[in-house]
Amino acid sequence: MTRDLPILYSFRRCPYAMRARLAVHASHQTCELREIMLRDKAPEFLAVSPSGTVPMLLLPDGTVIDESLDIMRWTLSQHDPEHWLGVDDGGWIARNDGPFKRSLDRYKYPSRFEKVEPLAERAKALAILDDYEERLAWSRYLFGASPSLADMAILPFVRQFASVDTDWWYALARPNVKRWLGEFVSSGRFEAVMLKYPKWQAGDAPTLFGQ
Repeated sequence: MTRDLPILYSFRRCPYAMRARLAVHASHQTCELREIMLRDKAPEFLAVSPSGTVPMLLLPDGTVIDESLDIMRWTLSQHDPEHWLGVDDGGWIARNDGPFKRSLDRYKYPSRFEKVEPLAERAKALAILDDYEERLAWSRYLFGASPSLADMAILPFVRQFASVDTDWWYALARPNVKRWLGEFVSSGRFEAVMLKYPKWQAGDAPTLFGQ
């Protein structure tokens, strides 16, 4: 059956899902939002998701997009009023999704890994943030005066990093990264994409998002 709107399966606190919602919001692409509980995934979600992970976008023609960056790019390819796609990130997103995320996970969840030194992993992640710090010293965003895909793809993970040890983060002397993150989390866009929704169940009335 052909649906009228894309369906975005999401989980509020997941940084991958967060950046997908940011792109939907920026593109003004209306979709049906379905909040999934990762410990109790709806059977209807698992029936259509190849990976069983969020975010996942189900298009009206039945096409499934289940990588967050692909969701961002598809959504913005429909409408990109802020020109997020107009900047070549030069591998910055890949560095975030690779080395930074690897160290972030080992810093935040050390018990999940063998022979991990969380403070050593924190230092590795901080070295990447130092590159952001240097760049943001002369630019409001990573690539200029306005946000790009790279900023919005990376910031949810920087937010997660900062929340692991807030006392340490508060004392940290990285004013430019802190300003960049602070403007993000205090923005109306962040507030809009972080609204709380009840767990979706089959038969629920549609929740429209991104209008």
